[in-house]
Amino acid sequence: MTGTNDGHLTLLDPETIGFPPTRFALKDPDGLLAIGGDLSPDWLLAAYRRGIFPWYSDDQPILWWSPSPRCVVLPGQFRIGRTMRKVLRRGNFRVTFDRAFGEVIEACRGPRTDQAGTWITDEMADAYREMHRLGHAHSVEVWREGELAGGLYGIAQGRIFFGESMFHRVTDASKVAFVHLVRQLELWGCPMIDCQVSNPHLSSLGAVEVPREDFERLLETGLQQPPFPQPWEMAWSYG
Repeated sequence: MTGTNDGHLTLLDPETIGFPPTRFALKDPDGLLAIGGDLSPDWLLAAYRRGIFPWYSDDQPILWWSPSPRCVVLPGQFRIGRTMRKVLRRGNFRVTFDRAFGEVIEACRGPRTDQAGTWITDEMADAYREMHRLGHAHSVEVWREGELAGGLYGIAQGRIFFGESMFHRVTDASKVAFVHLVRQLELWGCPMIDCQVSNPHLSSLGAVEVPREDFERLLETGLQQPPFPQPWEMAWSYG
């Protein structure tokens, strides 16, 4: 892979956990910072605490990213749109936390109409299952008539949540999951949800773009706070 900008693309030493300063990330492709390392919990936790995340395909080495601008949701400024309020009022869904993490990550790996294949490789899925076992990765599940209709998963560090992927099998189910996640995290004092890279779906959910410097300031604030309460399964179930 090649890149062009003023930054540096770092080849990581698999024996030593460490990332270069994020200001060295490439501009083309936007945010590519380093190659290599592994997906052990120690590597992943070190990355997320720096605002760095892995994103690669089966035919690539592990690629680490820190894009700018960064797509985020600020729970204190989040507003639910009129259409979504109507969906919530109908009460067709039940929402839970951390009740079916494995099912959620498998559903997120499934084929999408808008893309070929999946970026959630076997290696990555196994890594996030281990992060869930250790209490760092969490899921939100949306159920309809006892069946999993949609959901999302991500990583929690301090009072920051790093969203990774979402899916839906029923219209609006992923949006319902996201709304309830934001509601719960706001109750827990979360200053920011990281959504990584903007797209129309995230924008429709209230996500905004901020420069890397602003993102990292919010990240530092959230990491200095105590972790979210555990276990997440005891968070309020809706519906």
